[in-house]
Amino acid sequence: MKKRVLGKSGLEVSALGFGCMGLSFGFGPATEKSEAIKVIRAAYDGGVTFFDTAEAYGPFANEEVVGEALAPVRDKVIIATKFGFENGVPSQGTNSKPERIRAVADAALKRLKTEVIDLFYQHRVDPKVPIEEVAGTVKDLIQEGKVKHFGMSEAGVANIRRAHAVQPVTALQSEYSLWWREPEKEILPTLEELGIGFVPFSPLGKGFLTGAISDKTEFDKTDFRNTVPRFAADARKANQALVDALGKIADRKKMTKAQIALAWLLAQKPWIVPIPGTTKLHRLQENLGGASVELAPEDLAAIQDVLSAVQIQGDRYAAQHQSLVNR
Repeated sequence: MKKRVLGKSGLEVSALGFGCMGLSFGFGPATEKSEAIKVIRAAYDGGVTFFDTAEAYGPFANEEVVGEALAPVRDKVIIATKFGFENGVPSQGTNSKPERIRAVADAALKRLKTEVIDLFYQHRVDPKVPIEEVAGTVKDLIQEGKVKHFGMSEAGVANIRRAHAVQPVTALQSEYSLWWREPEKEILPTLEELGIGFVPFSPLGKGFLTGAISDKTEFDKTDFRNTVPRFAADARKANQALVDALGKIADRKKMTKAQIALAWLLAQKPWIVPIPGTTKLHRLQENLGGASVELAPEDLAAIQDVLSAVQIQGDRYAAQHQSLVNR
């Protein structure tokens, strides 16, 4: 797989990363540990060198799985994890106090079976702690050799600039896909100006852009998509128009919808590295195929025509989660 560099940081990673969250958290029951390890190692065998986890995924279980899975190839991969929630539990609110950041780093190092965290993200901006304090604490951890790079997630432009002035931000992780293009307005121009890489999560629209979900799909009762307005049955029915139109382009290219969606993201900027996740080996192989799809200008124009014609229905988060983003 081709490599990409996240902004001006010099951090080189595979063009597609692997989002490990869904193996332990968010989309129904956790994948059995040995199976999760098998999927992560298959991603590595397929060329992925960039793996994303967080203390909040589980909580804690995901970091342990990632640490065990990647231990044999630790020197060949980049591992990103995150701090920022009270006790690692999002529902308990944010906590990015310096002492909490330090505690999370030390615990993550043990769970990940590593001596250094390659990329340490603030999971969500904490309005109770000045971002300069957060960036300064991570800067100290970098100087101590516990962390290599600082990242932010779902942060707004003002906080990105303030943090970057204290400790250069290597990457911003936020949602970006064919059905969530808000970052194009202010975030992407700011990242380009500052030399910060962009790591889109949910690049396949939490599964919707693959075509495997319809208005009739029923999610497990523990699946957080049950709380997402964009996944209400009437919204899914309306949004199917986007998937159907993408399908025609995919058929013409002899590709899948997922591969087109990933290739579109890769075509936007050379410093964008999507991190699709999956629990299924056949979906993993399909996603990896998206890294080698070259979209011609006429393909991108056809996709733009589709995007202009379809009005996506439904908010991407319920109200209580929406308040945590773009701070």
